[in-house]
Amino acid sequence: MEFVIYLITGLLAGVIGGLLGTGGCALMMPVVRFGFHFDPALAVGTTLTAVVFTAAAGAYQHIKMKNVDRTTALRIGASGVLGVILGSVAFGYLKDYGRIIDLIIGVAFIIVALRMLFEGLRGGMPAGQEATAVPGSTAAKSGLGASIGFLTGIIGLGGGYALVPSLIYFLGSPVKLAIGTSMAAFVWMAIVGSAFKLYQQVVNVPVAVTLGIGAAVGAVFGAKLVARFNPNLLKALFGLLFLYVSLKYLLLFVDVHI
Repeated sequence: MEFVIYLITGLLAGVIGGLLGTGGCALMMPVVRFGFHFDPALAVGTTLTAVVFTAAAGAYQHIKMKNVDRTTALRIGASGVLGVILGSVAFGYLKDYGRIIDLIIGVAFIIVALRMLFEGLRGGMPAGQEATAVPGSTAAKSGLGASIGFLTGIIGLGGGYALVPSLIYFLGSPVKLAIGTSMAAFVWMAIVGSAFKLYQQVVNVPVAVTLGIGAAVGAVFGAKLVARFNPNLLKALFGLLFLYVSLKYLLLFVDVHI
């Protein structure tokens, strides 16, 4: 029965992530941390390992749909893997300091919340022009990949949370191309990050696999539901939810529970 709950959690996270274009990681993380009462480091490792499934499934689907700039994905993925390695080494020093991890994730969720509120109230991400390549120099793409990879190594978030909006707002990529290229690049960061977390013994493997399978299936349905809902309203509502989540993380740093 316990694993049925994990499967349903992954499924719902995948549906909502696919519907909002954020991926399931940002939704699974607080559920694993607070709903299942995982240790902060274990929540990061388990969530990142689960995301390998959704990133791989999403990358495969977007490659089939020709939504991937393969050259950009290769550059971001390669530099991102280097960033993940450095971030994972840093995480090794932090993993026994749960309060610090909660503090870092709390700050990260403020960024998620503000982004979703901004997009929801503004009317979504800029549509951009149809294109087959993501604009920007090799140095900009490599720097972006390394930065987000480092972040992923520490807090387990990076794809839909940071890489997609960065490609759109910083490099001017069309939305579909940004999402597809992000997934194709991020899958390698997730695999390497997950390998490090397994080595650091901060992954509950059965839970990660169950969540990942559920989220991978849910993401397919979420993407199909986009036309039936107002995504801007949903993003604004979830932006408010993530503000609460960020406060919950931040206040734990000072032993306040909400």
